[in-house]
Amino acid sequence: MQTQCIAEQLEFQGIGSRRVVADFSGGHVTSDAGALLLREYDQRRNIIGRFAQCFEDHRDPERTEFSVAELLAQRVMGIALGYEDVNDHDTLRNDPLLAVCAGRADVEGAARKRRRDQGAPLAGKSTLNRLEVCAERGGQTKRYHRLTADFEKMDALLAELFLDSFAAPPGEIILDIDTTDALLHGLQEGRFFHGYYDAWCYTPLYVFCGDFLVAVEMLSAHSSAVVPAHFVLKRLTAQIRARFPKARIIVRGDSGFGDDLLMCFCEREGLDYVFGLAGNARLDRRIQNEKKLARRTCRETGRPARVFSEFAYKPVKTWDRERRVVAKAEHLPDGPNPRFVVTSLGAGAYDPRALYEDLYCARGNMENRIKEQQLDLFADRCSTHWIRSNTLRLYEHAFAYVLVSGLRREALAGTRLETASCAGIRLRLLKIGALVRVSVRRVWVAMASAHPWQDVFQQALAALRSPPGAAPA
Repeated sequence: MQTQCIAEQLEFQGIGSRRVVADFSGGHVTSDAGALLLREYDQRRNIIGRFAQCFEDHRDPERTEFSVAELLAQRVMGIALGYEDVNDHDTLRNDPLLAVCAGRADVEGAARKRRRDQGAPLAGKSTLNRLEVCAERGGQTKRYHRLTADFEKMDALLAELFLDSFAAPPGEIILDIDTTDALLHGLQEGRFFHGYYDAWCYTPLYVFCGDFLVAVEMLSAHSSAVVPAHFVLKRLTAQIRARFPKARIIVRGDSGFGDDLLMCFCEREGLDYVFGLAGNARLDRRIQNEKKLARRTCRETGRPARVFSEFAYKPVKTWDRERRVVAKAEHLPDGPNPRFVVTSLGAGAYDPRALYEDLYCARGNMENRIKEQQLDLFADRCSTHWIRSNTLRLYEHAFAYVLVSGLRREALAGTRLETASCAGIRLRLLKIGALVRVSVRRVWVAMASAHPWQDVFQQALAALRSPPGAAPA
């Protein structure tokens, strides 16, 4: 808490006839006043409240100062604001603005039980660490880790939030599935050296629909993602069909998912799919004429040339039936670049060029969403020892993405930031310097007058304060 003593005055070089002086008597000042928009969006959709319901709390209420919802709000909001480490919260715990966003009524920490904690309204790093470690060590009989996390409920919640976004039953849902790397720099449980990434890592699995994060699964890098993807798709299909039984579901993925197990599952469940297909000598022979034509056209024009074709194909040992394969025989100025995709979609739905360029290549948008999750929101911070605790962290970062992407979708549509990345939104709209004054009746946040995105902030708040309606899907 701010003391009443007179702060020591600091003298700097003057400017003209004026002295330049400073002191540390400014009171509560925050650099994250824009987090109020995140709180507004969370209150609108009750995201963190529903996230908290995925935990069981066995703590003694008489000795508990922070609810699970408050701890999760503090952690998830902190991630969205750029504070990726639990250690950051030993300083952030003093921020009354973050306390407001976490739902703490005692925004100045005056009512804390221990004297040494008074003035700090939020939890410190040790308390937040116990929250995350509960995924591995938690249980009703534990002394320090009495929370338990239910990952199945978290999986269901991510899908529910996605399905809740539709104002009307959709005709088609396209699920993009892919893995990425989360580098490890210690001896974490389940670590494995991945040859493609040339590093020790985990390989988390993501499922997106447009910019919606639909599912996430932490995987060790020692095995293929095909089997986990099968179970994730099986669960998602059941949830989608329960809500929208008539919706057509299309699954897209790169060649890592062009496996007979996934294709048989999709065919059995009535899903359509478009998967990349790794090239081989037999496939290459099927497009020799197309490759020659593309090479000749490229040499004549000096520009990349593409020739598309399709054929029925069945590997000798790995598939149980023939499937439609679309080939792109492309020749670039520096050499050939053939590509193949396998699909359940017939020629009547998509011709070869449209299937590859319009449908399959559109999955590249998912790469940007994964970059936002991994780079902008630090989902690769897997620094606890246990894989389950790192999995819980992955969910925390996932819900931070749900908050920021939902703010972009519902509050920033039609503004200058409607296509901004999560990092761009944080920099321009959330990182606002402000003086926070607390009285009996109000918390007054005086934001910087020179903030250049005031108009966007006001439009976003107006959108969030309007009567709730489903976000555009």
